[in-house]
Amino acid sequence: MPFLHSTTQRLQNLFSSQPNFKSTSTQSTTSLKHTSTTTKNGTMSAPVVLILGSGPRVGAAVSKAFAAIGYKVAVAARKGTDAKTDEGYLSIKADFAEPKSITAVYDAVKAEFGAAPSIVVYNTGSLTPPPDKDSVLSISADRFTHDLKVNTVAPFVAAQEAIKGWATLSAGAKVFIYTGNALNKLIMPVPMMLDVGVGKAASAYWLGQADGAYSANGYRFIYADERQPDGKMKGLALDGPAHGTFYTQLAKSTEGIPWNATFVKDQGYVSFE
Repeated sequence: MPFLHSTTQRLQNLFSSQPNFKSTSTQSTTSLKHTSTTTKNGTMSAPVVLILGSGPRVGAAVSKAFAAIGYKVAVAARKGTDAKTDEGYLSIKADFAEPKSITAVYDAVKAEFGAAPSIVVYNTGSLTPPPDKDSVLSISADRFTHDLKVNTVAPFVAAQEAIKGWATLSAGAKVFIYTGNALNKLIMPVPMMLDVGVGKAASAYWLGQADGAYSANGYRFIYADERQPDGKMKGLALDGPAHGTFYTQLAKSTEGIPWNATFVKDQGYVSFE
């Protein structure tokens, strides 16, 4: 499609022409072997990770990374099968445009594994190209609302369900990770990016609020934003395994990591402030 091709090229040009940022890095050297999850009734079991939105790049890599360190893995997606995958993951069918359906996803995880997920990854999104490619306000209100539900409301509900589950767990990390990008801070002059940018920015705000509000409980809420080494937005070149490595590091320890966690492949958390 000529419009999508030209938009993709514009995005690539914008990603390559962003300003440089100063950086400081923190690379975790902690072993990534997991610790068991203990429920408040004293039952011990392998920890559970729930990945909401399991695509072939980031979602698949994150699932593999957590499985490799002993986590039980549940993945939810529109094409979920409500059965086990060949890898042994629990696959759950979910429609993130219907946020109320998120509760059923958590119920399915607890029914299968006998415990709530201690790590939750929200890794899906939605955008609508404007009918008039040069008019950012030509997107219909219905589509704008649909994308906001997927990008912001559904993860908000997922976070609500996460803390309910965490209250039933005692030992182990409790982290909610939202796969973000630089659009919570960077306004790009590309109409196609409107819905994504609005969703990322809105979600970043409530994640930052939640992280501060629940830190005393040992709960963390992380907006994870992969960057290029010079701080520029990674854009269309997101690295799946890099996300898997960083997310499993967060599951082991979030010490020294702010809620707005920019990271670089092979470097871990890097501050570009």
